Amino acid sequence: MTDDEPVETFYSEERWQNWIDRIREEDLDPEEEDSARLLLNLQDDAAIAVAKVLTAHEDGRIGDDRAAEEINDVREIVLEEVAIDDEDKLMLIDGVQTSLVPVFYAAEEFVIGGPVEEGTVEEYLRAAADAEREEDLDAALGYVVQAGTLVIDGAELDVQIAEDIDYGLVSEWINGLDSLQSALADPEVVDEE
Repeated sequence: MTDDEPVETFYSEERWQNWIDRIREEDLDPEEEDSARLLLNLQDDAAIAVAKVLTAHEDGRIGDDRAAEEINDVREIVLEEVAIDDEDKLMLIDGVQTSLVPVFYAAEEFVIGGPVEEGTVEEYLRAAADAEREEDLDAALGYVVQAGTLVIDGAELDVQIAEDIDYGLVSEWINGLDSLQSALADPEVVDEE
């Protein structure tokens, strides 16, 4: 199959917008299970789209360029500024968007260069936590992305590590990698209803 042939759509603006509309209409309380599940489903749905791109790439249905382009398309849809008047809901959506940032970069990195060759998921995540403590957020993100390439390659992410480090960007990013790990294990579509 060439990159010119039509292939499935991996994600769409409409799909993301359906989730945002649903969040706009709901009374959200992150302490309540239904609200927390809705936000997690929003995050998992985007991670599943990335996992499907990676699977199509691995299966040879799409080439490197198309895979990178598809991942970029999902990233642009998901990270676009959301128009909701409710500040609390905006913060919750922003948390989901933040969690997904390393998912997109790790997927792109994996498509372009494969997994990092040395180190473990835990080593990279601990290095990321150290970098965050030193307020070097670019380095922290880089380490999380490298850990993400290993997760995509099949290495196990133990989310317990997120509980061992201070709450912050790195713990949010680990949350995103956890969604990606789940999506790669079982890339079933999350039901929007």
